[in-house]
Amino acid sequence: MVEGSIPAGPTIREKMLDYKDFILQYVTDKSGEQIAVILQIDVFRELLEDLEDLGAIAERRDEPTISHEELVSELKKNGIIPN
Repeated sequence: MVEGSIPAGPTIREKMLDYKDFILQYVTDKSGEQIAVILQIDVFRELLEDLEDLGAIAERRDEPTISHEELVSELKKNGIIPN
């Protein structure tokens, strides 16, 4: 880590749920076809949050970026972080 830098947090992929850990129940029709899924409410809420995160990423995909050094310089210049 560079001195004075902020440690990186988990990536989006690391924060997302692993579907293999889901406890799924299926609703079937009269012929046995799966027509719906029952999820635990906490899993459902986390999935919604993941979808919101992915939507935000997709919306911002074409925005210009700046380097970490430029960001730190601007934050210092604006007094947000100390010199």
